[in-house]
Amino acid sequence: MSRTEEFQELRPLLFSIAYRILGSVGEAEDAVQETWLRYEATATEPRSVKAYLSTTVTRIAIDVLRSARVRREEYVGEWLPEPLLDDPYEDPERAAELAESVSMAALLLLERLSPLERAAFVLREVFDFGFPEVAAAVGRSEAACRQLVSRARRHMAAGRPRFEADREEREELASRFFDALREGDVDGLRGLLAADVSMVGDGGGRAPQLARAVAGAQNVARLLGSVFPRMARIEVTFEPHELNGQPGAIFHDRDGKVLHTLALDILDGRIQTIRTVINPDKLGHVGPVADAWAIHREVQAGRPS
Repeated sequence: MSRTEEFQELRPLLFSIAYRILGSVGEAEDAVQETWLRYEATATEPRSVKAYLSTTVTRIAIDVLRSARVRREEYVGEWLPEPLLDDPYEDPERAAELAESVSMAALLLLERLSPLERAAFVLREVFDFGFPEVAAAVGRSEAACRQLVSRARRHMAAGRPRFEADREEREELASRFFDALREGDVDGLRGLLAADVSMVGDGGGRAPQLARAVAGAQNVARLLGSVFPRMARIEVTFEPHELNGQPGAIFHDRDGKVLHTLALDILDGRIQTIRTVINPDKLGHVGPVADAWAIHREVQAGRPS
């Protein structure tokens, strides 16, 4: 194969590694593109193209994450990962690990790790790289990498999310949730929520949001049951769509532009967490982005402009 063909064959893996390290679709795509430029420019032929490209994209992602940490510390409000519509990399033997590792809950846990811990954990635990490969990618000894992965495992295990094993049951509950949302059925919504459910939104100071944080089934149900019928009256619609491997939906304005995404964490037959991303900087890869402020003004006015 030509270099271009080899790279394209490995692109899904490279993106999936970078996204899990960075939590950003745009930054992951940039890391993959930079990896290609470096591969194209190198005069030597690597013994293993997969090892070379995986190492390159990992090191680029680590560098980007280090600088991103500073920006995230100054972020306005709750920071959430950019929603991922579809993970391009597939491995039937590691399907469970891949699905769990891309959930928003898992990505938020990964945020607690150092950049090196995060990269080592992703390569070893998610993609099953051997320790020699991990060591080459992060630039540390195998012994040091074993310690990095061990520390990361402990951090992740302490707060690891657990999701419904039965995908069909999870999707059925999500369908009932979105039906109740369409109807503004507060009682129906409340019956699907865990008592201590939380709802968090990411506007990044760039868009209005339902609320930065709301807790408790009654409060969340009342908020959802009051806001979405008003949004529907100004022709805001939504389509259920899996996001980060979990049930969710994409909301559109009357022109079909993306307003925000909503993702659900489900456990023990109840919705535990609802996460919305409305920051326009995080939605460009989903589609053309709506003017959230204009929609907010319409909702507040209670009538179309």
